[in-house]
Amino acid sequence: MAEVKPHIDETEPLRPFLKWPGNKFRLVERIKRRLPEGRRLIEPFAGSGALFLNTSYKKYLLTDSNADLIELFNIIKHEGEAFIDAARHYFTCENNHAERYYELRDRFNKCRDPHQRAALFIYLNRHGYNGLCRYNKKGGYNVPFGRYKRPYFPEQELLKFSIKARDADFRVQSFEKTLKQARPGDVVYCDPPYVPLSKSSNFTSYSTGSFDLDQQRKLAELAQQTADRGVPVLISNHKTPFTREIYKSSKQEHFKVRRYISCNGNKRGMAGEMLALFT
Repeated sequence: MAEVKPHIDETEPLRPFLKWPGNKFRLVERIKRRLPEGRRLIEPFAGSGALFLNTSYKKYLLTDSNADLIELFNIIKHEGEAFIDAARHYFTCENNHAERYYELRDRFNKCRDPHQRAALFIYLNRHGYNGLCRYNKKGGYNVPFGRYKRPYFPEQELLKFSIKARDADFRVQSFEKTLKQARPGDVVYCDPPYVPLSKSSNFTSYSTGSFDLDQQRKLAELAQQTADRGVPVLISNHKTPFTREIYKSSKQEHFKVRRYISCNGNKRGMAGEMLALFT
């Protein structure tokens, strides 16, 4: 007998279970309006999975260079509630103070057990500063303690992700390899680390590697090559003279968005955003 999938109410937007810099939850509807139809959605920069959670493609391929992120997604996909119960144990009053946070962060950096690392990754994400995911040059997670009164355990968000994940393939690989795997019938959405608006805003990368301007150019070149093979590619980024130039062969949409990465509310101003569609 065929397995009956639990129901997800697609009229209600699904929030990602991770806090994530550049999370696209607030822009999902605008992005969806620009996405062409297709059978499979490919995302070479998986991030929190906000778009994946709120679209209705038959299949998904989400990849990322961050092995911790992809390992977590795969464990949730295959273990569901059992893993969620294990992750919940870290969300206690005793674990919500700086000394304990740094003990658990050190445990994460030394740990090689994928299940414990995955559970600790959620703990660090929800207890660390401003939802950042950041590593030092040696690959050690180095986000400081966030000092939240009562960090939220995203149980329902995790459950809904585990259901949606049944239609997805999660892989650790480069954006170059992922784009080369796209075939007609696929649609690609790229949400790379953004081009900095200023030198001071170019803070440490989300994974152990950086994403510099040469890689931004490489992504734009591969996007056009992928579109030339019959696979449309949509890219999000800051609107800057640099991005307008490297995306000049695309159809561009420009608009303003509020930035939420700063801890100082007075500095969370509006910034130029763009969507570039290569067809």
